[in-house]
Amino acid sequence: ALLMLLGRTGVLGGLLAPLGITIPFTTGAVVIAQTFTSMPFLVFAVEGALRAADRRTEAAAATLGATPGQVLRLVTIPAVAPGIAAGAVLCFARALGEFGATITFAGSFPGTTRTLPIASYLALEVDPDRAIALALLLLAVSVAALLV
Repeated sequence: ALLMLLGRTGVLGGLLAPLGITIPFTTGAVVIAQTFTSMPFLVFAVEGALRAADRRTEAAAATLGATPGQVLRLVTIPAVAPGIAAGAVLCFARALGEFGATITFAGSFPGTTRTLPIASYLALEVDPDRAIALALLLLAVSVAALLV
């Protein structure tokens, strides 16, 4: 989907290519691929928090003269902040282990688009001990993110 949209001959990529803008196989492509695959975790968590939030508080703030922007900033966002935080952690943890979309859309160029899961996979074929070390590093970062 990302290549069909943003590839050199894709819907948007075809419009950007004459301007000298190419997205696939760049560092930006890594970010886009990981966002594309992990954003549903954030959306589901925030959606659940919004559904569980008490709408009466927002209505009370509006009747007391708060503008819609103030209601959002001072009432809604603080009420759903735990859901936003949980979704952000889930999103980050999912993006940290992303493999398929990243290697397809961004490739595996050392120092540019090679991520830890891709490096671990490639090392497994050549140096299994290095692959285990990379996998343990990925596990440690994941656990640290979940603990935070």
